[in-house]
Amino acid sequence: MRGTTETAASVQSIFARIAHRYDLANHLLSFNMDRYWRGRTVASVRPVLERPGARVLDLCCGTGDLLLSLESARGSAALGSDFCHPMLLGARRKIQERSFRSQLFEADALCSPLRDRSVDLVTIAFGFRNLADYDQGLREIYRILRPSGMAAILEFSHPPNPVFGALYGFYSRRLLPLIGSVLSGSRDAYTYLPHSVERFFTADELAARMVEAGFQNVRYRRMTGGIVALHTGIRSA
Repeated sequence: MRGTTETAASVQSIFARIAHRYDLANHLLSFNMDRYWRGRTVASVRPVLERPGARVLDLCCGTGDLLLSLESARGSAALGSDFCHPMLLGARRKIQERSFRSQLFEADALCSPLRDRSVDLVTIAFGFRNLADYDQGLREIYRILRPSGMAAILEFSHPPNPVFGALYGFYSRRLLPLIGSVLSGSRDAYTYLPHSVERFFTADELAARMVEAGFQNVRYRRMTGGIVALHTGIRSA
């Protein structure tokens, strides 16, 4: 594993502190690219969304932006799960304000209460790198997927171009913590973010881990110069 993650309790505390400004900070710090990345994710999983009766789970759903995009695209409710209660409260407010029907539950992504082979699609956007055990996270996603089910992991990555990577590294290590602290009141949270990205897998490494976990047809697509990557894989049996 590339580096180590923070403890689950530490990550939970970090996101609880910034939940009230999480959406605003995401939009501003990414220059609204986060909306584009989620849109590309929804487009990539649309064939599964269009399956009759497909059951969809957005894991580590946070305040629910991807979850609501999934419900909007498919025209019916999805499931959203997170282990940070303040984040789920934010997601619940959005669901109620928009009269959506998606259902939420609080759970650790490493130990889902869902049954084996019970969902057709699992998405996770910018939450996978925060898991305490990446391999267990992949095994758990694989466990709950039905045969022919899809996993889609949208996560920060490492730009392959060294010049662009250096520029992005300067922004994420020097500017992002300053701006994030002003927006959210928590400098620690936005110091943790670039450190967690630096320690995380490259796109190739994450793809290899997915293959080791049993996924087939594993593919990834870099976006915005490789700042993020969308990985997809299928459970075949």
